[in-house]
Amino acid sequence: MKSLLKIASLLLLLTIGGSTQAQTATEVAALKRELAKYKAADKLVQEHLKTFDTLDYTVFSNQQWARMHESHGKDIKVFWPDGHITTGLATHIEDMKALFVYAPDCRIKHHPIRMGSGDLTAVSGVFEGTFTKPMPIGNGKFIQPTGKKFNFPMATIGVWKDGVMVEEHLFWDNKAFMDQIGLGK
Repeated sequence: MKSLLKIASLLLLLTIGGSTQAQTATEVAALKRELAKYKAADKLVQEHLKTFDTLDYTVFSNQQWARMHESHGKDIKVFWPDGHITTGLATHIEDMKALFVYAPDCRIKHHPIRMGSGDLTAVSGVFEGTFTKPMPIGNGKFIQPTGKKFNFPMATIGVWKDGVMVEEHLFWDNKAFMDQIGLGK
């Protein structure tokens, strides 16, 4: 971003003050091309971030799984906070659906930090919900709901290619989550 501001400032100075011997028309044209590259790269990052906002605020929070392809590649690789890694959009959707089994009101409605560079984006958010339904733990066993709310920070780093994420790295504190829903300590 500093480079972009430096280029823009130099272009402004050249436009206002005219060229000196060292600042030829060729140099100005080169700077304009460089500025155009930065603008195009920033535009792409902003598009990815807008797509990600829609993913969390609308698609995830409202369980619109049929729209997941708008932000995720079919062979997406997802790195979860508990250490497991999945490959494929269908598997990722099933993992996300599992969150709503015991907390049907799961949602992410804020991204206080949104940034990116090139094919990478990073957002932070607040993951919220209430543990109101039995939580499956395998072998036909369940943990009964505590009725407790959860509200904790999360972050996602996305790797983008051709307009969709091909990798998604999810981060949150599972201990804080367990403590908040009454299963920690």
